[in-house]
Amino acid sequence: MSENVEWHRSRLTREDRQLLNGHSSCILWLTGLSGSGKSTLAAALEQELFTERLRCYILDGDNLRFGINRDLGFRPEDRSENIRRIGEIARLFADAGIITIVAVIAPYREDRDKLRSSLASSGFVEIYVKCTLEECERRDPKGLYKKARSGEITHFTGISAPYEPPLHPELIVETDGETIDESVSRVMAYIRRRGLLHPSRAGGEEHGR
Repeated sequence: MSENVEWHRSRLTREDRQLLNGHSSCILWLTGLSGSGKSTLAAALEQELFTERLRCYILDGDNLRFGINRDLGFRPEDRSENIRRIGEIARLFADAGIITIVAVIAPYREDRDKLRSSLASSGFVEIYVKCTLEECERRDPKGLYKKARSGEITHFTGISAPYEPPLHPELIVETDGETIDESVSRVMAYIRRRGLLHPSRAGGEEHGR
């Protein structure tokens, strides 16, 4: 890290941007196994928020590997750096007043706990997209589980690499037992109940559970 840098402050605050938008910003962090439905849920949730005229954006783990994270593999240290970078981007989006939906496996509990600490003031919400490994393998939308079982893919979460489920997520949606619409409704009900859509709850406040 260079020593010859300094943080330049904007004349605008997160509160200013949220008041302009008419709603608060937060980070909805979706974590779960490959095939659990994170990206599908993120897209449906984004559509619901947009329909309600709320400014939102998805940071999808796969999409980011086409660009800013294209230099990272899937070793544990690469996965940790992947999550760190996504967390920093999410922080900027939240500061811009945008409801940020992150859809990424994020397999390690330690990485997610670091995010919780560093992004608490950004309205960090951990949502565990829970689905059994058996159901994820049955779906196998990208054919990755089949390749992982055959050894064609290494360091694959749930097969040759661990997934550590959240111990205390703000919300659990079980996509092997409910429809996407039901999951979206549960997320929307949660963020409304928490007051995360109101500018008056925005800014530097640290949201508790």
